[in-house]
Amino acid sequence: MPLEIVTVPCLSDNYAYLAHDVATGATAVVDVPEAAPILNALSARGWRASHILITHHHGDHIDGVPSLAAATGARVIGAAADAHRLPPLDEAVTAGDTVRIGMCRGTVIDVSGHTIGHIAYHFADSGIVFTGDSLMALGCGRLFEGTAHQMWDSLCKLAALPPETLVCSGHEYTQSNARFALTIEPGNAALAARAKSVDAARAKGRATVPSTLAEELATNPFLRARLAEVKTALGMQGAGDAEVFAEIRARKDRF
Repeated sequence: MPLEIVTVPCLSDNYAYLAHDVATGATAVVDVPEAAPILNALSARGWRASHILITHHHGDHIDGVPSLAAATGARVIGAAADAHRLPPLDEAVTAGDTVRIGMCRGTVIDVSGHTIGHIAYHFADSGIVFTGDSLMALGCGRLFEGTAHQMWDSLCKLAALPPETLVCSGHEYTQSNARFALTIEPGNAALAARAKSVDAARAKGRATVPSTLAEELATNPFLRARLAEVKTALGMQGAGDAEVFAEIRARKDRF
């Protein structure tokens, strides 16, 4: 059976995720901005956290890890390359390693760019990828540590997953991302429709994540840097894909 996913709002605009294996009762928490909302969500469902999966070292993704681990005894998993700046790890993983949540198996993907050592967790049988601040709904993370080429390579890895994959990302940035995306592709009908849907969801206080990879491929300008129509819109015909991505990222930084 696929993992059951619960999106947990934290802080002002962060999300954590519960990933529950119904067959065994094992429950992973992906990123822990703060412990209290996660403990409340677990308690409301009668679940206990068995694992904590960390995507990257930023405080708004790890500050609640010590409290949650102490309260639940959950096994803490994170990138070996980032172990020196993460809470103590019970398991340090690298790209290609397998993570098990009950009967469900996930694969670790290196998605450096936002930070060096950022990882994603892809649970192929459940059709889910936890991307943290790499691929986001209608966006991608700012390049705090990596290069544009690194981030583009990371996004290409994620873009190659099955289009029906559910993308579980770490923030509620989708409205502002949509406004920016429309400056790149104002004639993209799918993007315009999605922007309206996002506005309606936020007006009702609903989360706009997870999204599907198919939605991102159709509307996310950072995944669309390879397309001729995007290059033409930017006046960058003939430019390399990573160069076009870098220009889009630079424009978003100034937006």
